Amino acid sequence: MNTTRLDHEFIHFLRRTSIPFGRFAIFVVYVWFGMLKIVGLSPAGPLVHHLFDATIHFMSFNTFYILFAWFEVLIGIMFIFPKLTRWVIPLLFIHMVTTFLPLVFLPSETWNGFMVLTLEGQYIVKNLVIIAVAIGIAAHVHPLPQKR
Repeated sequence: MNTTRLDHEFIHFLRRTSIPFGRFAIFVVYVWFGMLKIVGLSPAGPLVHHLFDATIHFMSFNTFYILFAWFEVLIGIMFIFPKLTRWVIPLLFIHMVTTFLPLVFLPSETWNGFMVLTLEGQYIVKNLVIIAVAIGIAAHVHPLPQKR
């Protein structure tokens, strides 16, 4: 087998599997992290609590935390179903906005200095990868038919 043919087959394999694997990866991350929150074992719990204290005052933290956790699980489950892509992408971006808020509202917990993130800050910034995967998935959705 020559290099060019191997290259073409490998690229074809990646094109066939990239979207399903991206969906599965987002499913795993969202369901896993959401379930850790639900059972009270998430290492992100204190950061979420501090952000809650700094921003939300219309419900109890426990209520918010459980709703937020189930919201994450819902996003993960929805990503498995291609027909739900149009619905889940906006939910993911709403979630992503909330995950980036500590960079602004909790700088002492997310920054060690100019352009130097804490471990929590790095945990947040890695969400850019999730956004990139979600954009890739959304880019492969068939456009709605035009109305005449």
